[in-house]
Amino acid sequence: MIDSVLPSEVAAVSVFGDLSPADGHGLFPAEAATIARSVPQRRAEFTTVRLCARRALDKLGVDPVPLVPGKRGAVEWPAGVTGSMTHCTGFRAAAVARSGGVASLGIDAEPNLPLPDGILEVVSLPRERAGVAALARQRPDVHWDRLLFSAKESVFKTWYPLTHRELDFTEAELEFDPGAGTFSARLLVPGPEVAGHARGTFSGRWTVGRGFVLTAIVLPG
Repeated sequence: MIDSVLPSEVAAVSVFGDLSPADGHGLFPAEAATIARSVPQRRAEFTTVRLCARRALDKLGVDPVPLVPGKRGAVEWPAGVTGSMTHCTGFRAAAVARSGGVASLGIDAEPNLPLPDGILEVVSLPRERAGVAALARQRPDVHWDRLLFSAKESVFKTWYPLTHRELDFTEAELEFDPGAGTFSARLLVPGPEVAGHARGTFSGRWTVGRGFVLTAIVLPG
């Protein structure tokens, strides 16, 4: 499912539910230490998404390495690789690419359900809320408020490895194309420099199915 929103140069693996460590390389000691005191559900999702990442890295011919979360949950990928991971109840996925062709990428999965009360007002701009309301009338099968939240998470996951700075939900304005399955994110702060050029806009893709909304941004190198 995640492959439908990613180009061919990105290697991705997704699963519905959780894997056993016996299905892969298990956790490195540094990873296991990170979740040693976590509840079982957290340990399961943490382990599964890293097994997905190792399978994705294997597609690139890259050996497995510890993927320990740092500030804001960002992990340090192997040299020459950029990547992103996501998990929500019932779904885990990881995507990786060679950094020579892809400067940064971000993926996010969310349940195709309405956001809790009050959250949309916190994570969106007035124009975005008007757009969400209009899209809901066109495509009521999609919870556009949740899709907007997911897309903003993908924006942040793409932004942070390039800048190592925070990006508020209201510092990027998103617009969706419901027919093409795409979206654009206009940064309202100075964008990161990629290959000598400041990037003020990120372009992404989205899909919905099996009870989930998925979003992805792949920023060319």
